[in-house]
Amino acid sequence: MTANASSDHPAHPGAPRKPRAGLVLTGGGARAAYQVGVLKAVRDILGNPSRSPFPIVCGTSAGAINATALATHATDFPRAVANLLDIWENMRCEHIYRTDLGGVTRAGARWLSSMMLLSRRNPISLLDNTPLRYLVDRLLPFERIQDNIDAGALYAVSVTASGYTSGQSVSFFQGGSGLEGWERNQRIGAAVTLKPEYLLASAALPFIFPAVKVHREFFGDGSMRQIAPVSPALHLGADRVFIVGTARQTQDHARARSSIYPSIAQIAGHALNSIFLDSLMVDIERLERINRTLSLIPPEVRAKGKDALRPIKVMTVLPSQSLERVAARFLHELPRTIRFLLRPTGAMNRSGSNLASYLLFEESFCRALIDLGYQDTAVREVEVRNFFDASHD
Repeated sequence: MTANASSDHPAHPGAPRKPRAGLVLTGGGARAAYQVGVLKAVRDILGNPSRSPFPIVCGTSAGAINATALATHATDFPRAVANLLDIWENMRCEHIYRTDLGGVTRAGARWLSSMMLLSRRNPISLLDNTPLRYLVDRLLPFERIQDNIDAGALYAVSVTASGYTSGQSVSFFQGGSGLEGWERNQRIGAAVTLKPEYLLASAALPFIFPAVKVHREFFGDGSMRQIAPVSPALHLGADRVFIVGTARQTQDHARARSSIYPSIAQIAGHALNSIFLDSLMVDIERLERINRTLSLIPPEVRAKGKDALRPIKVMTVLPSQSLERVAARFLHELPRTIRFLLRPTGAMNRSGSNLASYLLFEESFCRALIDLGYQDTAVREVEVRNFFDASHD
């Protein structure tokens, strides 16, 4: 389908004229394995292109880690995808957060004592994600980002985090010399040299992982208050955007009956879905609406405006299956300590598997999502080819 640049996106004087595809990877914890399956299919459909077909990559939460991994290997797209597959196909919860009895007990005890006012300290997080820091340090050579920009294989990469004090959604980006920051209502773009802190801040699931201090403020998961997830790619100069979500869009609007009060896990899972899905779908709908409006205006008239709006091609890939239902098949593979921690919330029941799906960093679940992402994209081969084919614009 085709859409348009957001109405809040003026054409920057220094914006690039060269056509550039932007990749938008949303958040979702362990669900981000789905994105790797989609990228694998894109690689195969395009015949193993040497350079990344996405000169602009934007990620949020777990998607920020995948986006940065692509940016560090922009000169070798097959290798970038292979590296992501190697990581996610062999993923374990212990690679992301501490699962040992001591680590889980200490984190849980600090959380509980703070919540019961037995400690004057604010509760930090339910889980200790120190292993994620080691993983990011070990697998992501950040110095290559600038090298790839200088080589012309990458134009820009951004990761989005949410400031707990300011309430702003901040897209930290590293890109070409012609790019400038932006400022809109409650969201800004800031030029930086990316480093691990930005990714850890973007991926800090609320309540579950600790906030990260960047500059003068503590930041958490970038999907919070991100009212325009596609916007960073447009600000960075993308003329087409490939979006990969991690939650299924519900088509059945019939209300289900239930006489059982929702568990903590159901409520938390619902909140996380709202964070990771709702704003994305609203943003896409807004793009489509602007596109329909622009189609009524002659191109020569659109070009006369000071802040000329331009058509933006958009392709969105979302899971064809409910990922919480997929997760329900693998709940037993969570580490015993985590199962013990989550059981009182109802997360170990099928009805509460939505929450568990964000924490289920186990290879069986991740491989199932990779396979699903691959299948969902492979069946749309013609659309993928058309997306990258300028002759179809």
